[in-house]
Amino acid sequence: MEDLGFDIESALGWFPHAQDAPYVLVRVDAEHASAWSEALGVAVRRCYVSDELVQARAVELGVSEAEIIGAALPDRGSTMSGDFGEILVYFYQAALELPQQALGPRKWRLKQDRTKPAPHSDVVHFVLPGWPAPSANDRLLCSEVKTKATNGASSPITEAITDCIKDRTSRLAKTLVWLRERALLQHMQDVEVAQLNRFIDATDHLPATRHFRAVAVVCSDLVDAQLVDAPDEASADYTVVVISIPELKTTYESVFDAARGAIPTAAHDTGSGE
Repeated sequence: MEDLGFDIESALGWFPHAQDAPYVLVRVDAEHASAWSEALGVAVRRCYVSDELVQARAVELGVSEAEIIGAALPDRGSTMSGDFGEILVYFYQAALELPQQALGPRKWRLKQDRTKPAPHSDVVHFVLPGWPAPSANDRLLCSEVKTKATNGASSPITEAITDCIKDRTSRLAKTLVWLRERALLQHMQDVEVAQLNRFIDATDHLPATRHFRAVAVVCSDLVDAQLVDAPDEASADYTVVVISIPELKTTYESVFDAARGAIPTAAHDTGSGE
């Protein structure tokens, strides 16, 4: 998280659990949500493109830093909404692991098309307390995220559960292989090839725990109607999480507006070249 310029401990208070069973319900308050544009603008931009790359390409091409940033971030609409939900869960999932560090690839830097979601499993973290030595305490965290900011026909809880099951059966394995291929071709500051190998080549290492979450990020005005799809009993295979956020559409648009305006300077350049 350090290269994002974001203190993950500050996120602990953002996600109070209103309940933990049979599903987790998180109700973000309006005060925290309204502060996210200031708190997350730089970090969200760095989830897509580092300071160093923005500066280097702007100089090389003779264009503005803002133009480089604009080539990485999504436009307003469903992809921006979905990306915001994923990035928020990226912070939520990492905060839950404190004081242990959760290492997570920023898949948004690996997009081939900024107008579309990143491929494969949504949010992946590795918890490796004894690294570089593999340990029986190693854990892999995988969250499938669905976001509902407006009153459309989507059913984010049901859809997140359906796709979470896909992660468990096959998609996570494909995601790890894809991430390894990308890491072979370019530097990925947030994850090492050896860390990916630890979970890809599972038979070569001590068993590790895998924890799956199906996460619905929902506007607070809509959440009560969506909770009818929440499970009556907890699953042994995955955890269902519902995160309620006030004025979700306004919130994520303001965060991305701040991200577009987060022009790097030499004084706060901490990113890698990817």
